[in-house]
Amino acid sequence: MGKLTVSALRIVLVIVLAGTVFVQAGMVWALAADPEDGSLPLTPLRVITILGMASVQVALVCVWRLVTMVRRGTVFSNAAFRYVDVVIGAIVAAALVWFAVTVLNAPGQRADPGVTVMMGGIGVAILGVALLVLVLRMLLAQAVARDVEAAQMQAELDEVI
Repeated sequence: MGKLTVSALRIVLVIVLAGTVFVQAGMVWALAADPEDGSLPLTPLRVITILGMASVQVALVCVWRLVTMVRRGTVFSNAAFRYVDVVIGAIVAAALVWFAVTVLNAPGQRADPGVTVMMGGIGVAILGVALLVLVLRMLLAQAVARDVEAAQMQAELDEVI
């Protein structure tokens, strides 16, 4: 991966991370300050939004670590699996959060249930992304196995020579 690609990806990751932190701070501010009576309006949608942003942030940090490993040339190691597994978990968590939003939104959509169906479809699509990353994890496992095999063959060849 080239330096320009890594730099561009890191810029995107920083912008998205800053945006999610901004949204979370706004939600926490909304939780902490109710202008009407000063109570803590802990609505389910606010809590779900904060949890959803947290799952995105976890995935972003893991992608940052994986990009660092790619730049160093160490991505084809067993250490990369930890980050990939966390990314898969964060995507599944985001899908579950989205399904929770869909359930909370469903009673208000009785006149137009198509919105709820579309939201459910988006949740399934998010789970599809998790499955895609799982397939990529399997490819990483094959690459790591081949890298180990190549290193063993190189060691044998060095002994012969």
